[in-house]
Amino acid sequence: MSSLIPDGWTEHKIKDTANLNDRYSFTGGPFGSDLKSEDYTANGVRIIQLQNIGDGVFKNKYKIYTSEEKADALHSCNIYPNDIILSKMGDPVARAVIMPNLSPRYVMASDGIRLAINKGKFDTKFIHDTINSVPFRNQAELNSTGSTRKRIGLTQLRELTFIAPLLPEQQKIAAILTSVDDVIEKTQAQIDKLKDLKTGMMQELLTRGVGVDGKPHTEFKDSPVGKIPKGWDAVTLGDITLESAFGPRFSSNEYAVDGNIGCIRTTDMDENWDINYSTAPLARLDFKEFEKHILVDGDLLVTRSGTCGLVDVYRKQAIPMVAAAFLIRFRLNDTVNPFFVRYLMMSTEIQEKVQLLASGGVQKNLSGTSLKTLKIPKPSIEEQHKIVSVIESINKRISISNKKLATNVQLKKALMQDLLTGKVRVKVDS
Repeated sequence: MSSLIPDGWTEHKIKDTANLNDRYSFTGGPFGSDLKSEDYTANGVRIIQLQNIGDGVFKNKYKIYTSEEKADALHSCNIYPNDIILSKMGDPVARAVIMPNLSPRYVMASDGIRLAINKGKFDTKFIHDTINSVPFRNQAELNSTGSTRKRIGLTQLRELTFIAPLLPEQQKIAAILTSVDDVIEKTQAQIDKLKDLKTGMMQELLTRGVGVDGKPHTEFKDSPVGKIPKGWDAVTLGDITLESAFGPRFSSNEYAVDGNIGCIRTTDMDENWDINYSTAPLARLDFKEFEKHILVDGDLLVTRSGTCGLVDVYRKQAIPMVAAAFLIRFRLNDTVNPFFVRYLMMSTEIQEKVQLLASGGVQKNLSGTSLKTLKIPKPSIEEQHKIVSVIESINKRISISNKKLATNVQLKKALMQDLLTGKVRVKVDS
């Protein structure tokens, strides 16, 4: 036996883990075109789609159903709580989730593969984490087909190999990894609750404000932006803008690791629309030529092409920076807090208006001229500061939770590397 395999561990193929007493224990969903949209029902048996198969986590958001009768007819496609479901399609290919106990059974879509484990020899959680480990995932990639989007078939998947100890040690390893999963799950739930709180609070704060002298507003008026507190104004983005400009264009040959000016691109805005300054490349540019484009603290940046309307506020960095050609820079006057404007523009109601201002077919584009017509509510600068402070306090809590989540995700990866390879052994109770 290879010296790379720890003492007491053996090599297996994934097909060895299947429960042979269950004839459908290792099958892909074959129905594909058999299940049509007219077979969908408001309730009944849940259909598990590719979107439900997260990277080790079941995603409960996507829900469609079919009738009990249709599920009975598709018996070979039925899946059950504690089954492992693998994805035939990337990204990444062969990612796996354990089916939760949300329903007595489910129906599997054509891009999923069901694996019911032989629990006399293997631990479901151990196999699940092994499938999601880096060595196994690399195997799956190598045995996949396709270039743009990878795909793996049941035949290839069955032959992929892994190493495992005896069942008691598998169970001990699974218990350790489960304890970390529990912390990750609770932290993610906390983040989700905070995000929901922020969404609801932003809706309230940006339309009703925080009031004056600690007292909420009691009088409201109709305005071009809807009902707002009596003391607020309705203005356009142009009314509060000192100047605006597209980002400058320059040759990609100017990018250099030893550049003197940073360049913020659309792709440097993350999923929360925050600028990720660490990914912004440097360019070797003539400072005098680009001086008028240098960003100052508080500039409002809006993406104008592709994903239109993403918005953030620039914070001064150690190196001078410019906005790239697909962003518009707005320098606002001192009657507004730029972060207040940002949060307004992130709201669902204002975003809908922003998208209506975009022109073009498949590739939408925004112009500074059209954006300046955008109507927004405007409280006093003092109330703006208070509103921003409340929202930022929630952002801080979310940030702390995100850091905790990232730490535990890294811990899980490190533990998987050590425990699932036998590099670190666990003591099994006799």
